[in-house]
Amino acid sequence: MPVEFIGFVNGQNHSEIIPPNGPVIDLAHIETAAKIHENGGFDRVLIAFHSNSPESILLAQHVAASTRTLGLMVAHRPGFTAPTLAARQFATLDQISRGRAAVHIITGGSDTELQADGDHTVKAQRYARTREYLEIVRREWSSREPFDYQGKFYTVHGAQSRVLPYQGDAIPVYFGGSSEEAIAVAGEQADVYALWGETYEQVRETVSRVRAAAEKAGRNNLRFSLSLRPILAETEEAAWAKADAILEKAKALQEKTGYTRSSIIPNEGSRRLLAAAEQGSRLDKRLWTGIAALTGAKGNSTSLVGTPDQVAEALLDYYRLGISTFLIRGFDPLVDAYDYGRDLLPRVRELVAKEDQRSGQKAA
Repeated sequence: MPVEFIGFVNGQNHSEIIPPNGPVIDLAHIETAAKIHENGGFDRVLIAFHSNSPESILLAQHVAASTRTLGLMVAHRPGFTAPTLAARQFATLDQISRGRAAVHIITGGSDTELQADGDHTVKAQRYARTREYLEIVRREWSSREPFDYQGKFYTVHGAQSRVLPYQGDAIPVYFGGSSEEAIAVAGEQADVYALWGETYEQVRETVSRVRAAAEKAGRNNLRFSLSLRPILAETEEAAWAKADAILEKAKALQEKTGYTRSSIIPNEGSRRLLAAAEQGSRLDKRLWTGIAALTGAKGNSTSLVGTPDQVAEALLDYYRLGISTFLIRGFDPLVDAYDYGRDLLPRVRELVAKEDQRSGQKAA
């Protein structure tokens, strides 16, 4: 199947090795990052959501206005907006961008972060609420007649939207979360299940669990996304030296960048990355856990390290495990996005096309 690449556009240039500087919403940076990704052949870009960050849908609208074909993957936390309103917001964005919108559902694993927005639910409640939320959102996107909904968290009477998705009755739903509660909801509601850059063994196990949850819900078309931070150089030795330099710089700048390790690791996804890091800093062919170990696996924090050909081969390994979407971003966001578009994406797409051709020939 075709492989999909998703990049990352932040409100300002910021990473583990780049302290935030200037306005929180830097329009020049947003526009530049969006255009680099579009010109580099990325299919979409992620616009993140945190309790202290700029509003993701509004940033996504600016990305859409700055580009012509680049897709949007807008992180969204259920529970803070009425699901009928959220459905209309995303359908409106999809209409404005002519079918380029997708939503990335992040229910949230940190009680502390959610409490900053006034949410004092516990994890099991949040995922139960997310299930109802997505059921209503999908109804709002597809219903041509008014509908009612009665749940534990939401009661809706006579809901119907005049604005619908641009290409039919749905918008792609990506879904993150590694707990048992998350996987159960993902099996029922997700189009694409997103996991962080784990070992081959961990990815194989997670894909199996999520597929089982989807099959239980009567679904067999769920796809999978993997998030990684590729580190590229002309030689393998130079790539590992570059990774070591990134780690040292990240250590020196932790207090300025904010990527410090918390004493409490609240979410299952981060715990899984740290479990991998405990096995060593270099795993499988070229998976590097240095930044994950340093920061407490704050988000997408594991890397593939090597030449473009070597990293492309490692991504093909994950493709063979069922991964068809790769969410990749660098430690130097603009420069790395340019390099990925030039050196990595074409190689991976070529390898995947050859892999699919061989598989088709075997099937025939």
